Amino acid sequence: MTDGSIPVDTGTDELLCEIRDRVAVITLNRPGARNSLSDHLTPALRRMIKRNGDDPEVGALLITGAGTAFCSGGDVKGMGGNTAAPPMSFDDKVARLRERQRTLTGVLVSVRKPTIAALPGPAAGAGLAIALACDIRIAAESTIMTTGYARLALTGDYGISWLLTRLAGTARARELMFLSERIDARRAEGLGLINRVVPDAELRGEAFAVAKTLANGPSSTYASMKDSLNLALSADFLTSLDQEAEKMVAAAGTAQHAEAVRAFMEKRAPNYR
Repeated sequence: MTDGSIPVDTGTDELLCEIRDRVAVITLNRPGARNSLSDHLTPALRRMIKRNGDDPEVGALLITGAGTAFCSGGDVKGMGGNTAAPPMSFDDKVARLRERQRTLTGVLVSVRKPTIAALPGPAAGAGLAIALACDIRIAAESTIMTTGYARLALTGDYGISWLLTRLAGTARARELMFLSERIDARRAEGLGLINRVVPDAELRGEAFAVAKTLANGPSSTYASMKDSLNLALSADFLTSLDQEAEKMVAAAGTAQHAEAVRAFMEKRAPNYR
């Protein structure tokens, strides 16, 4: 455990969480299974995203994977179905998946504080969707990304279609979904899926440094920025302009803005806490 960190009980060894310097470091911890999602890991991940998203003592969320993978998505070995489980109707299966999606990537996208994914290796399927649902992605040079769904004759879930289309564009999203090719970190960066690529040995330090900077920045400013950036995905230009005016005037009246101005004049780093 890192000095100065506060461990958080996730309810399972398959997911680790600690709070350090106002950063919630959430680690998918099934390295032997390339951190694939499971009946223990996934509910814990949902709880930790919600808990830390709501905690005023947490300024940013950093999601990563133990070992040499980020998350390989669903556990393919378990996709044959549990024959001991009672049968479910089609509608019940749809309702269950909708709920699971909304409470995972749905909640992650709606967190009103910065979220960072640190990718030490492969991100595939739903694991890729989790990474894309974060605000910023920092990847090790050995990172590989793939949608993977077509290889299993599946269509995609957890928002992968929406996220890929907005990050990479409609043509690239179709290529990535249809072909399910494995793309390396540099190509993913070129497609707009990754913000930064760093040497493997530097990934965790670099990602935490970014998360720490954001966690200790002007939290209300970041929340309003996310509101404006999210609106820009669906609104026309004039609607975005109008919201920016409202957010800008509101920000100018905050204590955080006043502190930023004082710090600028006094040639020091601002202290928003």
